[in-house]
Amino acid sequence: MGYEKPLPAPDPETEEFWNGCRDHRLLIQRCGSCGTHRFPPTSFCPHCQSDETEWVEASGRGRVFSWIVVRHPVPREIYAGDVPYVVAIVALDEGVRMVGNLVGIDPDAVAADLPVKVTFENVTDEITLPEFEPIGD
Repeated sequence: MGYEKPLPAPDPETEEFWNGCRDHRLLIQRCGSCGTHRFPPTSFCPHCQSDETEWVEASGRGRVFSWIVVRHPVPREIYAGDVPYVVAIVALDEGVRMVGNLVGIDPDAVAADLPVKVTFENVTDEITLPEFEPIGD
């Protein structure tokens, strides 16, 4: 049986990001003009409005900025076996925020500023999802 949960649909702006995930590399954009990192991908820099863009590999490290614990699966038939799970906003060391599941931790143990690192889940041949896990001592 294949992966039954909703999948992202890469488009021209996000294709490079998803290709990086498939290779287990977390890629984000950096403005070629002012050097500002940005995520999610856009066609121009929100800081200086330049359209010069380059993709760079992020460290994959950051800290939990905010999170929710999902305890009621919607839709139930797809997510019932996953609850409870944590969806976190992670502030990456590069200064951007990214949303992803937080794995490898009891949902009740999550705290603000928890140090995390990216990990990847290969869900299909084409799509690999970034997730985050606590950084061990």
